[in-house]
Amino acid sequence: MRTVFLILTGFFLLKVSYGQQRPQYTQYIFNNYLLNPALSGIENYTDVKVGSRVQWTGINDGPVTSFFSIHAPLGKQYLYGNSNSFAEKGANPMERSYLQNYMAAEPHHGIGISGTLDKTGPIKVLDLKASYAYHLGLSPKINLSLGVAAGISRMSLDFSKLSFENSIDPAITPGFNTRTQPDLDAGIWLYGPDFFAGVSVQQLLNKPLNFSDAQAAVEGKQVPHLFVTGGYKFFLNEQLSVTPSVMFKKVQPAPLSADINFKVAFKDKFWIGGSYRPQDAVSAMAGFNISSLFVLSYAYDFTTSELGSISNGTHEIVLGILLNNRYKVTCPQRNW
Repeated sequence: MRTVFLILTGFFLLKVSYGQQRPQYTQYIFNNYLLNPALSGIENYTDVKVGSRVQWTGINDGPVTSFFSIHAPLGKQYLYGNSNSFAEKGANPMERSYLQNYMAAEPHHGIGISGTLDKTGPIKVLDLKASYAYHLGLSPKINLSLGVAAGISRMSLDFSKLSFENSIDPAITPGFNTRTQPDLDAGIWLYGPDFFAGVSVQQLLNKPLNFSDAQAAVEGKQVPHLFVTGGYKFFLNEQLSVTPSVMFKKVQPAPLSADINFKVAFKDKFWIGGSYRPQDAVSAMAGFNISSLFVLSYAYDFTTSELGSISNGTHEIVLGILLNNRYKVTCPQRNW
């Protein structure tokens, strides 16, 4: 498969790789913070997530993504009388009765950091970012947050995985196999007790990128990624809920893509779900809220594209840690 990834690399460098440059996540609904910095500090605890995604198992040098995220609210305004507080310790934010006491957020700030390491064939991309968001209540039950994230994106090319017909290639210069660029994201998030909606853009700076010092070398560039998502929670009874959601993704000039999801949750114990990406994959997901400290979830993608004939599917696992959890919440409140 080296030839395949060499072609992919060449496409990127020649500015005709119009596919997604950012990592794909099946369980983004469990950690929308990775796609939208406006979620910084949305919970009433320090939200820590670590995860790994092995895409298209069975294909040599297929995409492998590792990631972490940490975000938390600032100050004490969020503790009482707002969307992040509870009547008593151990209250279950997924119960229908919780909606009766829901109050919009008092104005507060949130901060966070995140990192992703994405490896595909000869290309490795490391992203490190810090985020900030401001939350406020628009009405008694509706909240709005605005966020930005800034950091660096470091891309490296492993020459040992490439082979050339000519020993001298103007598109690649030995010693220029690493490029570090500034990066910027922005987003907005609207949420209440039973819905969420958001818009975010990653790679706003649209920085040029190449692996050569030759003036005639063709440059690639970072392409902005637009994400639009929304979902609504329906209660079947006091402790059983269903949350359908959708995410649209646009990377110019590729066609618009969509993720259609559903999640069925029982109290604060466990949930199951599914996802469908047209012409790409069908996914099954499950999560377990182990305690007021740990949450664990897993997803498996069944590849439905032509890669399905050589791929054994995709595995993704995420561990959540709820630090400084004053109310002993046993499931995420705002990360659906």
